[in-house]
Amino acid sequence: MPSASAALATPVAPPVPWQQDARTIGVVSAAHATSHFFHLLLPPLFPAFIAQFQLSYAELGWLVTLFFVVSGIGQALAGFVVDRVGARPVLLAALGFFVLAALAAASAQGYAGLALAALLAGLGNAPFHPADFTILNRRVSPARIGHAFSVHGITGNLGWAAAPLFLVGLSELTGSWRLAYVGMALVAAAVLLLMFVHRDAIDDRPAAEWPRRAAAAAAPAQARPVEPASSFAFLRLPEIWLCFSFFLFSTAALAAVQSFASPALGQMYGLPLSTTVLVVTVYMLVASAGMVLGGFLVPRFPDVERTVSLAVAASAVLLVLAGSGAVPGMVALACVALAGLGSGLAGPSRDLMIKRASPPGATGRVYGTVYSGLDTGFAIGAPVFGLFMDHGHPQGVFFGAAAALLAAIVAALFIGPHLRAQRAPA
Repeated sequence: MPSASAALATPVAPPVPWQQDARTIGVVSAAHATSHFFHLLLPPLFPAFIAQFQLSYAELGWLVTLFFVVSGIGQALAGFVVDRVGARPVLLAALGFFVLAALAAASAQGYAGLALAALLAGLGNAPFHPADFTILNRRVSPARIGHAFSVHGITGNLGWAAAPLFLVGLSELTGSWRLAYVGMALVAAAVLLLMFVHRDAIDDRPAAEWPRRAAAAAAPAQARPVEPASSFAFLRLPEIWLCFSFFLFSTAALAAVQSFASPALGQMYGLPLSTTVLVVTVYMLVASAGMVLGGFLVPRFPDVERTVSLAVAASAVLLVLAGSGAVPGMVALACVALAGLGSGLAGPSRDLMIKRASPPGATGRVYGTVYSGLDTGFAIGAPVFGLFMDHGHPQGVFFGAAAALLAAIVAALFIGPHLRAQRAPA
C-alpha cells in the first residue's frame, strides 16, 4: 500500500468548471465548422463558373482535386508542425488563409484565379484535424472529451450544410457570385477574430493543459507511456491503412454528393437549381442528427466496424434508388438527403475505430495520416464524377457513390479482425 506521505505528494487536480471546457469546445468547433464551410468554397457555384468562364465539370472537378491534394499532403505533415510550434498559432494562420482564398475567388478572372483560391483554401484546411484534436485532448477534461468530439463532428457537418445555402443564396440576393465570396471572406475573418479574442481557451502549451494531464507530465519518467521506437513505426500497421482506405472510399462518395448531386438531380429529373441545391444542406443536417444518434450506439454495440458497415450500406441503397430513375424527382432528392443518416450514424463508431487502431504515443500522427484519406477521397472523386456529368451520365454520380461506399464497407470489415487481435490477451 502507498504511504500517507506518498499519497499527499500525489498531485490532485481541482475540478474543471464546465464553462471552461465549453468555451474551448465552442471556439475549436467554430473553427472546425469554418474549415468544412471552405471545403465547399467552389462547388456550389459551379454552374456560374460554367456560364461565365465556359469550363467543363471535369475541369471544375480538378479544382476540387487541387484543394484536397494540397490539404491531404499538408494534413499528413501538420501533426509534426503542431507538435513543434503548437496548435493555436497554426489554427490562426489557417483562418488567415481562408480569408485570402475567398478574396481570391471573388476576384478570379478565369480558371487560374479559381485554382489560386483552391490552393489557398487547401493550405488553410490542412492543419485542422491534428490541431483541433491536440487542443481538445489537452484542454478538455476527460469526463467531457466525448461530448467535445461529438460537438466537433456535428459542427463540421453544419459547416458543410451552410456553404451551399450561403453562397447560392447570397449570390442570388446580390446578383453577383463575387459578392458572395466577399461575404465568405467576412465569415472567416469573424471566426479568426473570435479565436483571437478567446485565444486563452485554445492555448495548448503544456502549462495550460487540463490539470490532471499537467500533473501526469510532472510524474516520474518511468510512469509515463513508452513512446514508439520510431515516429513512423505506426505506418507498418495494416489497420492504419485499412482506416485510411475506409476514409478514402467513403469520402469519394461524399465528394459525389457535395459536388455533383445537385446538377445530377437537375439533369435527371428536371428540378431547378434553387431546389436541388438544398440536397447537400439537408444531407449534412440529417448526417448531424445521425451523428447524435450514433453516439448512443457506441456503448451498446462494441463491434464498431459492424455498426459502420450497416449504416454505410443503408446509404448505398438509397443512392442506388436515386440513380435508378424509378422514383419521382422529389423522392430521389429525399433519398440522397436521407443517405446522410447512414453517414452520420457511422461517424462516432468510425472515430472509435480509429482510436482503437492508434498505438500508444502516435495518436496525432495516426489522425493526420488517416484523415488524409479524406482529402485523397475528395481529390480522386471530384474529377471522376465530373466526367460522368460531362459525358451525359448523371446517374453515374449516384451509382459510383454507392460503389465507393461498398468498398468502404469491405475496408471496415477487414479492420475488425485486426482490432480484436489487438484486444486479445497475449
